[in-house]
Amino acid sequence: MTAKDNPNPFQDGSHSLAVGDDASDSPCIGVCTTLYDEICQGCGRTLSEVSNWVFLSQEEKDQVWKRIRADGTAMRFQRQIKENN
Repeated sequence: MTAKDNPNPFQDGSHSLAVGDDASDSPCIGVCTTLYDEICQGCGRTLSEVSNWVFLSQEEKDQVWKRIRADGTAMRFQRQIKENN
């Protein structure tokens, strides 16, 4: 679906968990998994960050976003790379 097909850009699916876009408040992409450590492989956040996300200040959230973007290994970022190629 394109913006032309749907006049309301907030209903075009681009801000969904499946897309994992940068406009989301949360880095969550709905793939919550850890493998012998405290880091979610889907979004790159620690278990504490995931559990407490709604309680973090915007500054704290921005720091988490900065860290997980710099790391870039979470599935969230791998999906974006694939979609852009």
